[in-house]
Amino acid sequence: MAKQKDSKTKEKISGKRKAAIFLVTVGSDIAAQIFKYLKEDEVEQLTFEIARIDKVDAEERDKVLVEFQELMMAQDFIQTGGIDYAKELLEKALGSQKAIDIITRLTTTIQVRPFDFIKRTDPSHLINFIQNEHPQTIALILSYLEPKKASNIIAALNPDLQADVAKRIATMDRTNPEVVREVERILERQISAIATEEFASVGGIPTVVEILNSADSTTMKNILEKLEEEDPDLAEEIKKNMFVFEDIVQLDDKSVQRLLREVDMADVAKALKNVDTEVQDKIFRNLSKRSQTLLKEDMEFMGPIRLKDVEEAQSKIVAVIRRLEEQGEIQIARGGEDEIIY
Repeated sequence: MAKQKDSKTKEKISGKRKAAIFLVTVGSDIAAQIFKYLKEDEVEQLTFEIARIDKVDAEERDKVLVEFQELMMAQDFIQTGGIDYAKELLEKALGSQKAIDIITRLTTTIQVRPFDFIKRTDPSHLINFIQNEHPQTIALILSYLEPKKASNIIAALNPDLQADVAKRIATMDRTNPEVVREVERILERQISAIATEEFASVGGIPTVVEILNSADSTTMKNILEKLEEEDPDLAEEIKKNMFVFEDIVQLDDKSVQRLLREVDMADVAKALKNVDTEVQDKIFRNLSKRSQTLLKEDMEFMGPIRLKDVEEAQSKIVAVIRRLEEQGEIQIARGGEDEIIY
């Protein structure tokens, strides 16, 4: 009996069975949410595999969960600081051989983006490295960064340079890998570099919209104003794809009510301190009488607050709006005020 059990634990579990065991373990509610992100054929295969599972012993279940935890931990490390950073932390936590195994397994399924090494670099330090570079070089680097970090950097640039860089990001399509490698080699002398062998799709309208949505209002308005002067069509295309806090007036009442169930009312109170009455009326109209009273009291008792705090609260609310839109719970009209928003 002991030999049979030992043989079973050493038997390699297929990827499909691991996924099925994981879904069974987390329960139907979470499994249903995961299914939303899978392709139809993947759902069918996993459903079939789950149906085949009669019983999962504790040892097999624990093995799958531990592996999942290790892979998620490794992926988080890679996203934070790149392959080398992940390997270093995993070696400390799990040992050298285990770390190598996990990294090898992960790197066969993920592609490391250029400039991943910058993720751990303080934006203020990075600005010193790139602020004197050609605007096209700056645009290339920012296109690969997380929108929040890119917005911090673009906000620190000269106001005239900001619009030029934003325009170059918006009009960027595909970049030759030799150009990417050359830019990486320039930064390598100060930090480090990771190269790619494939043509990289980077930049474009979605990238600059993400960056501008993460930037503070002053930077965003400055860039859009400059772009309107230099390239009105491009500026209009960017604005069609953006959603700023004041655009809440374009949402229907049902969508606003859905939004208000998701946000912190303390953030709403701050966000309404620096907007016109039309925006305030839109919010108040979708609250109960009691909630209206409480919100107005919060705004009165709050007194003067920093513009930075107002913008931060507005950004939080806009982030929730974008999340609800991605989940299909609300819809934002793109490309014209006459479109109906559901």
